[in-house]
Amino acid sequence: MILDFSFVLVVLALVTGAIWGLDHVLLRPRRVARGTAGREPLLVDWSRSFFPVILLVLVLRSFLYEPFRIPSDSMMPTLIQGDFIFVNKWGYGLRLPVLNWKIVPIGEPERGDVIVFRKPTDPSVVFIKRLVGLPGDRLQVRGAQVLVNGEAVPLTPGDFYRGAKEAQYPFTLVARERLGEADHGVMLDPSRPGTDGEWLVPEGHYFMMGDNRNNSRDSRFPEVGFVPADNMIGRAVAIWLSFNPDKGSLLLWERMATRIQ
Repeated sequence: MILDFSFVLVVLALVTGAIWGLDHVLLRPRRVARGTAGREPLLVDWSRSFFPVILLVLVLRSFLYEPFRIPSDSMMPTLIQGDFIFVNKWGYGLRLPVLNWKIVPIGEPERGDVIVFRKPTDPSVVFIKRLVGLPGDRLQVRGAQVLVNGEAVPLTPGDFYRGAKEAQYPFTLVARERLGEADHGVMLDPSRPGTDGEWLVPEGHYFMMGDNRNNSRDSRFPEVGFVPADNMIGRAVAIWLSFNPDKGSLLLWERMATRIQ
């Protein structure tokens, strides 16, 4: 059980719903009998007003879409620190809030998806990375090249990075990579050593990597490791707001209302 914002919403919904319901069943009839039905206690009035709003937010956030702020540059150039995104919560199945039990299976994660998940070694920490390895896959990383089950993932060399954070990444190259249906950019910093290795993904787990390949703590590192299916929160689908004070203008209009590839 994770004591996060969903937990707070569940508690508030239970408390306000219980107060409103108990008043409606037990106390309001007595007020009606005394002719004082309009004199509703302040706590009951607040509960009656806030309960529907809290319940609506809880349902939307738990079962449909949840907002998420990008905390680092590990997913550049796809996502930058300062992006605010929507996360699809139902695509991989509906889960109960707080308990995280899957109650309605709908779909499964696919290679190339950008996914928000809980860090396996510390579930209170939330990460966002790209799904590279499915259960049973053998992954190899050799410099910039990723191999899945012995086959090289298509990688097309590109030019230097030009974008919102180019001052911080002046000599970083951007290549195009194709993982499943996802055709996306990856950043390759020649000044940082790559993390080579070979991994066999266990059943029920996934292998995640950041698009900023030389600047991402992901499944290549023991502190993250393979991600269990139960740690999946949802798939990142769109950027709805983007801030970057370093750019000279607070809002990055060109990034807003864009689909995440």
